[in-house]
Order: sequence, then structure tokens, then C-alpha cells
Amino acid sequence: MLLLFLAFKIQFANADSFMCSNNGMQFYPKDKEISLNSIFIIQGYSKSQKTINSFKNRAVYLQSKNGQLIELKLQDILTGQMGLTQALFKPSIELESNTTYYLKYSDQTESETKEMVIWNSEKKEKEKVYWKTTDKKFATILNSNLKIEFEKTEVEFYGCGPSVNAIFNVKNKSVTKVWYKTEVINITTNKKTIYYIKEWDKKLAVGHGMCAGAFTFYEKGKYKVRFTPMNTDGQTLKTTEWTTFNSPLKI
Repeated sequence: MLLLFLAFKIQFANADSFMCSNNGMQFYPKDKEISLNSIFIIQGYSKSQKTINSFKNRAVYLQSKNGQLIELKLQDILTGQMGLTQALFKPSIELESNTTYYLKYSDQTESETKEMVIWNSEKKEKEKVYWKTTDKKFATILNSNLKIEFEKTEVEFYGCGPSVNAIFNVKNKSVTKVWYKTEVINITTNKKTIYYIKEWDKKLAVGHGMCAGAFTFYEKGKYKVRFTPMNTDGQTLKTTEWTTFNSPLKI
């Protein structure tokens, strides 16, 4: 249970399988059933960041069982500060209803094919990355009363290194899945880092786990953060105001 908890604290990242290995991929949405206008996030850890960056110059597709290819248009590539890079995609056309789609890259290598799998906890085995559409055009709308409040900063030490985060509470969340566009600025250097993270147990951990993460901190200084909640179709709520906090590493 401790390792599972640590894994979730590696942000969108919530890297439930990396465990300080030298590579790893994650594919979102995690839910297998998606709307006809879902967006997708592919995240690479450590050496797998090379694959993410290659999407600037190669195509990514969804392929149905009957062979239909739908290109996923690259919207953005975001680089975290500690071993993580993620790419956001939007389908070039609306997906077909009640259809199973598998992920496919142009010029896909053997090693990439091996990484394009997920763990099926019911079957206790790995399977190819896939999603199945429903007949709904869009996901559930976000609750406009959603609130994000700063709770604390924390540093926890583990075998591979510390987990360092600013913790925020999420209130009035809707039933739909929410991704949070998170913008962190080092007030001293004015350096901004942007990354999509997700919550765990109604909390957002802005920082990094023992192996990887979207954000890192200096021992001294102040930081500020703001969030833009987004559902899996890319529909967003209003961006929050900036919240300022001291570095979690400040003694």
C-alpha cells in the first residue's frame, strides 16, 4: 500500500507503475469508456520522454477494429521539471459511437509497441491500450462551484528520495473526471512551468514524488500557482486566482 500511495503522488504522473525505473508510459483517460469528442494525454517518464517529444514530427492515430484510422492532432507538449513529459491530443474528427479504438503511432518501433500496454486488474494481465466510445457526444459538465484551497506543504522521505509537494483540497467536484492545468511560477526567477495533474483522494499534490514529478522547488523562495479545471473533452472552468506559498523545502 505504501508503494501504491507513493506512485499516486507522482502527479499526472500519479505514476502507478514507474517506481523509479528508467522508462514508462501512461495513457489518459484512464477510464475505458469515452465520449465522441474526448481528448487524450500521453505521458512519458525518463527515457520514454524521447517518444513524447517525437510527436512534434510524427503522427498519432486511433485505429478501430475494422482498420479505420483517425488522426490525433497534437495540441501541446508540456515538460515537467523532474523526468516527465506529456502530450495532449484532440481527434481530427468526431469519433464513431460504440466503437473500440486502439492507439497507434506512425513509424512505431518495437520498443514503443511494448510500452503501449496497460494493466488489466480484473484479468491480471497486460493488454493493448484501447478506449471504447459511448453514444454521448460530450462528457459530464464540470461543477461551476468547484473550489481549490491551499492546505499545507509537506516533505516526506523515502528510499529513492523525498516526496515534496504543496497540498491543495478540492471541494464541490462533479462526478466527471477532472484534469487540472497547473501553472507554477518561481517568484524569484519568474520561471513558469505548466503541467496537467489529477487529484487523489480529493487533493492535488503540486510538486514531485520520490522518482519523478511535474514541479521542483529550491530550498528557499516563494512560489505561486493557479489551476484551470478541465474535463476529458477539454471543456474548462474559469482559471483560479494565484495562490502564493513558501517552498516546501524551506527550513
